[in-house]
Amino acid sequence: MLKKSIEARLLISEAVGTGCLLFFGLSIVIFNWGEGSPVASWIPSEGLRRLVTGFLFGLIGCLVTLSPVGKISGAHINPVVSMAFWLRGKMRASTMIGYILSQMIGAIIGCLPLLFWGELGRSIQFGVTLPRSNGLLSALLGEVLTTACLIFYLYIFIGRKKLRNYTAYGIPVLYGLITWIEAPISGCSTNPARSFGPAIVAANFSFYWIYWIGPLIGMLIITWFFRVRRMRRVFKMEAARLSYHNRPGSEALKTGDFKD
Repeated sequence: MLKKSIEARLLISEAVGTGCLLFFGLSIVIFNWGEGSPVASWIPSEGLRRLVTGFLFGLIGCLVTLSPVGKISGAHINPVVSMAFWLRGKMRASTMIGYILSQMIGAIIGCLPLLFWGELGRSIQFGVTLPRSNGLLSALLGEVLTTACLIFYLYIFIGRKKLRNYTAYGIPVLYGLITWIEAPISGCSTNPARSFGPAIVAANFSFYWIYWIGPLIGMLIITWFFRVRRMRRVFKMEAARLSYHNRPGSEALKTGDFKD
């Protein structure tokens, strides 16, 4: 019973965290980019608007990581992050699958309220990520590279005791930069759950496979690099979590085994 209760608490927290990321993050996207929004007149430069949008989206991720739900679940809020922890031996396969399902469910729950944005939201399909004029291959490569940047950043920061408490604080800067550079190519998802929620609400799964395949390849490349270069001996993960802030009490994800 104890193991089941701990597992349920982790999975519920992960769903809530992912839902919050998508609701607040995509609300920012809709407000900044929806047709008729005043933000276009406030920030006429699209490049600057992308930078601000990415920074604010990353800030939501940062706040989720530092929140109570982030401290419980570890704030993966992204299927490829959970897979990365599993490949590094920090999660059981069953736990990883549970996390991914929770993230996808949380993405749907978080995106359904976006319908209240009405025409402003519909004008950009509630934040659906789609390949742009550069083509499918460019979009796929864009997702590979941006996700590789994310996983590399996480491996470096989480892998050092002196850095891991600060992992969350660099996310807004990272997403500001990669959104500024790459969003015109693929929409800059790096997260299958982030693309899944608005695709459900907008009923548009065109090229959704890109937002699984690209992030998976990016994550696998960085994981392979750390293994081949033996960087994991220097950057050692102790737990399957992004949230280390204030020494979270739950150590359930330390080895992938649920403990009392």
